Amino acid sequence: DIVERINPAVVNIDATSRGRDAKRRRGRVGPPESPDPLEGPDFGPPRGDTPRRGAGSGFIIDADGSILTNHHVVERAERIIVKLSDGRTFRARVIGADPDTDIALIKVDGQTGLPVAPLGDSSTLRMGEWVCAIGNPLGYEHSVTVGVVSFLGRKLFDMSLDDYIQTDAAINFGNSGGPLINSRGEVIGINAAISSRASSIGFAVPINGASAVLPQLRARGRVSRGYMGVGLRDVDQDLERSLQLPVDHGAVVQDITRGSPADR
Repeated sequence: DIVERINPAVVNIDATSRGRDAKRRRGRVGPPESPDPLEGPDFGPPRGDTPRRGAGSGFIIDADGSILTNHHVVERAERIIVKLSDGRTFRARVIGADPDTDIALIKVDGQTGLPVAPLGDSSTLRMGEWVCAIGNPLGYEHSVTVGVVSFLGRKLFDMSLDDYIQTDAAINFGNSGGPLINSRGEVIGINAAISSRASSIGFAVPINGASAVLPQLRARGRVSRGYMGVGLRDVDQDLERSLQLPVDHGAVVQDITRGSPADR
């Protein structure tokens, strides 16, 4: 019942850009075992100005054609084609993107009454809860997989911002930007990355994080954040003993970025 209700709001995204090496998300290069962003099956090493194509997924959040997906799906795209479950195709444009959380808002113009995927509250998720993923893995459009929430608050790329939902619902290249859905039929995450070492470990951006930046994406096309410029470490028993701390919880400031507000 849930799949039948949500599937029409899931779209296939075909993005084409000129052939230039895209930067790794956030410009960071991790160790070989780092999770990989879910790029489309046609992405490969571009040669010169050869057109670069990528396939991903997305879901409609407004009846007028606003669609959420991953930033890396539409990054530097010169042409974006959106395909609905009923076979209709539309040109879309980027309204805004936030590389730090790998979220993008795109829009199909001149449409009304499109099916909408309801957004849930990812803060109420519990480990072991059943979830469902819908997307276009490896070009197999509108594939449905089911699993559970394996872990909450996983850190992958950025210790300050990351809060990934880990799931064992099968997701593959092309699922990028597709919805992760709870048992009430609400979108609680955006599928964004997979483990490079295991087929049953996937990661989704919590929908609350996307909802929090949506107003800025709509109004300005980008997200501005404040920062202090400190590096923190959780206080554990080892740190408590070594520093002879009076408490066994909280955080210790490990370092301060030069020239940052914290430094000043």
